Amino acid sequence: MDVAVRNGRIVSISPSLPRKGFSVIELNERLFVPGFVDVHVHLREPGFSYKETIAAGTAAAAAGGYTAVCAMPNLKPVPDCREALSEELRAIDRGARIHVYPYGAITRGEQGAELADLKAMAADVPGFSDDGRGVQSEERMRQAMVLAKELDKPIVAHCEDESLLTKGWCVHDGAYAKAHGLTGNNPESEWRQVERDLQLVRETGCRYHVCHISTKESVALIRQAKAEGLPVTCETGPHYLVLCDEDLQDDGRFRMNPPIRSAADRDALLEGLLDGTIDCIATDHAPHSAEEKSGGLRGSLNGIVGLECAFPVLYTQLVQTGVVPLELLLDRLCVRPRRIFGLPGGEIAEGQPADLTVLDLDDPHVISAADFRSLGKATPFDGWGVSAGIYMTLCGGNLVYVHEKEDM
Repeated sequence: MDVAVRNGRIVSISPSLPRKGFSVIELNERLFVPGFVDVHVHLREPGFSYKETIAAGTAAAAAGGYTAVCAMPNLKPVPDCREALSEELRAIDRGARIHVYPYGAITRGEQGAELADLKAMAADVPGFSDDGRGVQSEERMRQAMVLAKELDKPIVAHCEDESLLTKGWCVHDGAYAKAHGLTGNNPESEWRQVERDLQLVRETGCRYHVCHISTKESVALIRQAKAEGLPVTCETGPHYLVLCDEDLQDDGRFRMNPPIRSAADRDALLEGLLDGTIDCIATDHAPHSAEEKSGGLRGSLNGIVGLECAFPVLYTQLVQTGVVPLELLLDRLCVRPRRIFGLPGGEIAEGQPADLTVLDLDDPHVISAADFRSLGKATPFDGWGVSAGIYMTLCGGNLVYVHEKEDM
């Protein structure tokens, strides 16, 4: 199948197109799909450019097959008003190689005490989030949902009840924590806040998206909410789908929030992916400096990177093993995230944006974090052998990544 692109859009699709007047790229039996979307990344700019820059983060995304990302607001300044959001938008204009859609904060400074200026930001954000912290006040979350409903924007929730956390936790409260004398993170801290927020959705009718679910209880609650017809969606990360706490090593690249949980939780997440409970796979790409990730499980900051290895890992571990059909994986990476957040693209058709990813399903290689374009290198998948990769990424018709060649 030939696809013709002009002025950033697909202009024609045919088994054989005239090639005169076009630059021709031969894909040699590789598979092209709509560009991936990651609805949960941390680009760290403005405020924390020593961890990541928009230029480096979006170069990493392009190398991973992503043509769009939604950027979380834990920045300096926090985008909690028009002025602060404008600073982030200017940084995106300067540095982004792909589409970047920034979230606005739910509360001022992500501190949970006072609502951010949601109305002033609504036109330029896909939703509102305090990612990194759960909104502890039920009344504050209710107020946010009422206003977000009026603005027709989703609340994108990091669910974490801090009253249920033990100080100094570093891993899931499970077998690994007990065997190694580590303080564990209680899974109830996640699912209790999911439960609270779902009741608020019943009251307000607000669209509600749950970030990085990791527990079997969260899956069950969201499944039931969808069965009720509530406007609820959710995501999980590649690491929660293919790892459990039996796989942990005392290394900062295995520390994140929420933590990698039990095999039973992992299996419930896979079931939720297959039955439609889980709508998106998002990496929660969260780069830190090498020093910040050098303290092992106890002493490292929470967060790992994932944009550059998500597809190879998911394809190798889930598709090739027969656990997940390729079509379903592509739906959760390409199509459904766009529908949830109202983002353009998602299909290969005339008139659609030329945001395309070319997959090489016969590309055996070893993941090397040292070669990542991201400034962050901490991933639990470093050194893993995979069987597929990204060959090429086009965003707006522009070549933003080509495998084994200099970026264009």
